[in-house]
Amino acid sequence: MSETRQQRFWNRVADRYAARPLKNPAAYEAMLDAVAARLTVSDRVLELGCGTGGTAIRLAPGVAVWIATDFSSEMIRIARAKPGAEAVRFSVADAATAFDEGPFDVICAFNLLHLVDDLPELLIRAHDTLRPGGLLITKTWCFADLPRAMRLLFGALRLVGLFPAARMWDGAALRQAFDAAGFGIVEERVFGDYPQNPYIVARKPLT
Repeated sequence: MSETRQQRFWNRVADRYAARPLKNPAAYEAMLDAVAARLTVSDRVLELGCGTGGTAIRLAPGVAVWIATDFSSEMIRIARAKPGAEAVRFSVADAATAFDEGPFDVICAFNLLHLVDDLPELLIRAHDTLRPGGLLITKTWCFADLPRAMRLLFGALRLVGLFPAARMWDGAALRQAFDAAGFGIVEERVFGDYPQNPYIVARKPLT
């Protein structure tokens, strides 16, 4: 099967992405702590859009199974070569196949949902794949909420191939999408300097 435009982009930038230092290590560590506090040793976890696997490798030792997926084969190649990768089941998969090994107790999607072509459909599939009471833990760029100058900059970078195609969700529309898929938001906060990049924990009802 031929690569999509999005796959070509992420395969092309994978090595550069892996070498890029964290912009705010303290914020990232705080987010990891928040996610870890939601996990239990018996959880089966699916991560969508795992990138080069750093988050999966950090959190997988605290759960029973962590399946980390990405549609970029180059991202997964880099992830599998990292120390600690043996604790994670890394898999090349897109949104059409990533849910196949469900049900899951937790699904994670960090800085991914704004890159998805059909967010409502993905959220419905996540809801259907979670066990009752299961959690969807996300961090999402709401580009429509950014200052106009930043939106224009990202648009220009995308035109020259330096930025991926992204959907222009705002925070209100994102929350409405969670609600429409049947989730209830149980936590929302910001790690780092941008309120337009909220961390949201949503729960599937028990019944």
